[in-house]
Amino acid sequence: MPKKDVPGTGRTMDHRLRWWTELPLIVLVYAAYSAGRLLARGDVSSAVDHGIGILEAERFLRLDAESPLNRLFTAHAWIGVPADFWYASLHYLVTPAVLVWLFRSRAVHYRAARAWLMTSTLIGLVGFTLLPTCPPRLLSAGHGFVDTMAQYSDYGWWGAEASAPRGLGGMTNQYAAMPSLHVGWALWCGVMLWRHGRSPLTRAAAVAYPLITTVVVMGTANHYFLDAVAGAVVMGVGLLLVRPVRRLTDPVTERLRERFLRPAAVPSLVVPPAPRPGTPSGPRTVPQPVARSVAPAATAASVTAPSATESSIVSGGCQTSPGERFPRQRKHSALPGAAEPSAHPAGAGEGAAAPAR
Repeated sequence: MPKKDVPGTGRTMDHRLRWWTELPLIVLVYAAYSAGRLLARGDVSSAVDHGIGILEAERFLRLDAESPLNRLFTAHAWIGVPADFWYASLHYLVTPAVLVWLFRSRAVHYRAARAWLMTSTLIGLVGFTLLPTCPPRLLSAGHGFVDTMAQYSDYGWWGAEASAPRGLGGMTNQYAAMPSLHVGWALWCGVMLWRHGRSPLTRAAAVAYPLITTVVVMGTANHYFLDAVAGAVVMGVGLLLVRPVRRLTDPVTERLRERFLRPAAVPSLVVPPAPRPGTPSGPRTVPQPVARSVAPAATAASVTAPSATESSIVSGGCQTSPGERFPRQRKHSALPGAAEPSAHPAGAGEGAAAPAR
């Protein structure tokens, strides 16, 4: 994941996903959702009225598919028992598994997918609050529904109170039927598997899982067909709200992570470029000019002494004039401190005085 510079601080903010920051966030949202379901318990009479109204609307539109499915599940245990296990367990297993899969292998899509799921879940909580609905299994026997969870309770851990373990039915809201988040979450899982899965088996599961879940929630008499439709609508609205919700919540989430769940941002370091091959790694020094000292002997040797043939052009006993050079003698500029070359002919003793004329 990318890192974002913090202006004016010389620091970088790490945006990589960390399981120890994601897990508390998901647990917190799910706990708020569960608590909200309990607090949203409406009047039982109004919930029953809403359920009967939905059933009558379906029968008027000839959409009451839950009635024949419930009779099928009740008459055949080999269908009803697996359906009860499907309803009681996969809702709480497949959705977290898809979240973990996205977190580990599709991290670039994880944040948007998580925001979609959480936003839709909170919208569903609003629906439970505004429209408490009695599910078909809790209607009077005259409506023709059988609670398959109660009928096959000897096969599983649940009792007569939905999918809650025996003795814990009071910790769930049995009138939170509209919309069906069993269908909504299954649809979310199907979309994630279809969009980000690569194998044909994953694509097949993406289609089969939400469809089978829709059939199961109706056949077990836990939801009406319109509950399933409302669950899909809620997921669609949640998808449309993902971007504005993220614009509002991402800055708050990052501040909470930085404050409580992450270490302080580490200042970014400026790494010097690597030295070129053959270049010493230490500090570079500029070579200073070195003064060259010339030995007096070398200076004297640089003046070419005239040979015997060259000195014959000067008459014997005569002294050369100042500034006069011997033939083929190189012009030499004396160095500071060096002795002037002797103007006497070769063979003359060093330091001997010229004879008087």
